[in-house]
Amino acid sequence: MNSSFDYDLECTDVSKTFGRLRAVDEVSFKIPSGSFFSILGPSGCGKTTLMRMIAGFEDPTAGDVKIKGASVLNTPPNKRNVKMVFQHLALFPMMNVYENIAYGLRCNGAGKAEIEQKVKRVLERIALPDVGEREIHQLSGGQKQRIAIARCMVLDPDVLLLDEPLGALDLKLREAMKIELKLLQHQFNTTFVYITHDQSEALVMSDNVAVMNQGRFEQIGSPQQLYHSPASAFVAGFVGDANRWNGRVLEAANGGIRVETAAGLGLGCTAGSGQKLQNGDFVEVFVRPEFIRTGRREAAPTAGHNHLEGVVDSLLFNGANSRVLVRTGKGELIEADVTLTGGSDDVKPGETVVMSWSADQTLCFASQADPS
Repeated sequence: MNSSFDYDLECTDVSKTFGRLRAVDEVSFKIPSGSFFSILGPSGCGKTTLMRMIAGFEDPTAGDVKIKGASVLNTPPNKRNVKMVFQHLALFPMMNVYENIAYGLRCNGAGKAEIEQKVKRVLERIALPDVGEREIHQLSGGQKQRIAIARCMVLDPDVLLLDEPLGALDLKLREAMKIELKLLQHQFNTTFVYITHDQSEALVMSDNVAVMNQGRFEQIGSPQQLYHSPASAFVAGFVGDANRWNGRVLEAANGGIRVETAAGLGLGCTAGSGQKLQNGDFVEVFVRPEFIRTGRREAAPTAGHNHLEGVVDSLLFNGANSRVLVRTGKGELIEADVTLTGGSDDVKPGETVVMSWSADQTLCFASQADPS
């Protein structure tokens, strides 16, 4: 990609301060045309402030925002070809579905024939061709989501911003709408920028995800990159589930690292991305539950693996793929994923098991915290 116009949205060193609070701190990124980009982070990290600056509701303290290669710093929200779906959708209850979708077109001075054609076409594209005359209160939660998106997409925006639009839905509908949103984004081939604190939403739907923390981007990458190759301890702990320990490096040599945790567990680890660790360094250690194999016995330890024995504390049933909590002799509680068959060989609370996992799947990052 050589041209700026290959990117629908670019932010360069964007910052926003409120008094002494630096809500967004020199954030830079580019979003390729027609992609689904998520900004993932905890409450208060600055993601909504960043989105409001892109939409034009806030002015950056510093930096630049470009749409299709052109700066929009001095462009009011209604003049930017950017639309926004809010968490509570903000559909007009006094208007029916057709009138909600047609509203923006009317404000732009479109004629009756053009409005009818565009509203009809957008309703077909969201697979709700026959709901134009319905009142908003007659729609299901999922239908309201699609109408809110249709109301924006009928205006052909360059970028659609979505501010946690699934937050008010129940769990089952939220899961279904993840798929719906991804399909709609493909259908319209429009750049979607989605902000959320829910990692599963970001990982399922996105082409790329930016993980935000304290006003900065910790890492930008594909969902696979964030999950398997986190760039920091924050990303490793925030994206996906992980067992986590504080410890100190006992030995760092030839790419392998030996760590002693605060509770006295000795673990073989691999340094996280870009980490250069030395003997005596404080570290945070992460291993995902699905990497840990759990069994009643092991014929011979596997080279390059961690091996721990413990007693099954409890089993968190979640169908075939469930989670077992194992307490080691040092008192540490370790989570491991297990596949339940319903047979007599399934692990049970109170049983002694052996856990094994690769040192290559055990990442450690430098920490300022003394593990003791």
